[in-house]
Amino acid sequence: MVGTPDGGTVISVALQKRLGDFTLDVAFDAPRGVTAVFGPSGSGKTTLINALAGLVTPDTGRIVVGGRVLFDRHINLPPRHRALGYVFQDARLFPHLTVAKNLTFGGRHDHDKVIDLLGLGPLLDRRPAGLSGGEKQRVALGRALLSNPAMLLLDEPLAALDAPRKAEVLPYLERLRDEVGVPMIYVSHAMSEVTRIATHLVVLDAGRVVRHGPLGAVLADPASLPLMGPRGAGAVVMTTVQSHDAQDDLTHVTFDGGRICLPGRLGRLGSVLRVRIPAQDIILATRAPVDISARNILPVTVTTINQDQGAGVAVGLLAGQTPLLAQITRASLRDMDLSVGMQIFAIIKATAVAPNGDRV
Repeated sequence: MVGTPDGGTVISVALQKRLGDFTLDVAFDAPRGVTAVFGPSGSGKTTLINALAGLVTPDTGRIVVGGRVLFDRHINLPPRHRALGYVFQDARLFPHLTVAKNLTFGGRHDHDKVIDLLGLGPLLDRRPAGLSGGEKQRVALGRALLSNPAMLLLDEPLAALDAPRKAEVLPYLERLRDEVGVPMIYVSHAMSEVTRIATHLVVLDAGRVVRHGPLGAVLADPASLPLMGPRGAGAVVMTTVQSHDAQDDLTHVTFDGGRICLPGRLGRLGSVLRVRIPAQDIILATRAPVDISARNILPVTVTTINQDQGAGVAVGLLAGQTPLLAQITRASLRDMDLSVGMQIFAIIKATAVAPNGDRV
């Protein structure tokens, strides 16, 4: 697979496009990895990804992928010359062809590797009508990869799938992220997908970029709370599996801010587990609590207090060097007399913590 050397900016976007009463006006840079474009319906996500693909022509701007200019005032490469793989909400497979022949329309680069990576071997002789929704999307991913793309564009690829089919496809998307190295733009309005797949986040609202940066930093920013709500905003913490408790069916993971207890047996010892902690699931205390059911009590430092959230208050926290985010009421802020720099405790129920971006 092609791409740019590790590190640095992989995609640079600055474009404007007017469509009737709607105007898309965005600018952001993103590194290698998975850049999720998140926002409500009508925020401009599909218009943006179609502009990257060459299916929509911006009025003005510049698009650069892997150091190659795809669009500016003098250049507008057609879609077939952009070296981008596109996976739509629906798989768009050729119904009269087998899976094997559908894949050959993408090309023949690393054919066996892609088939193995996406678990397509048992499907090769079947036709799309005999595939589940999740299987169709895996074939669509394989076809896009076999075109040897500089970048993959995924426009809500799981939106049409039910929960079991989403659970089937998500591990394959993680494998693409971790093993293949092709940069991805992943459009979604489902935060559970974003927090599991993405490494970088671009938040759109009404055609504008309102936040962008590393996933964890954006989600734990108190200013993100009104954009994503207390369930969407929060922390994404990269942890290491330390031990399994067979008797109580628990997994203990560690990070630079302490230890977190999760329900169930998760991951292999020493493996990395991505853990999501929504803002609404953190309780704050000025003293270490005793005799409570919550399994996770982390010492934290208050870094930010944002009271511009209506009835709620967004409190930025630091556990070790890892940012966390909590939402409390104005009354709690007043009664606890919180201030920036205070050393307090974050209390998190084990059953509230979501490994790999999903609810337990």
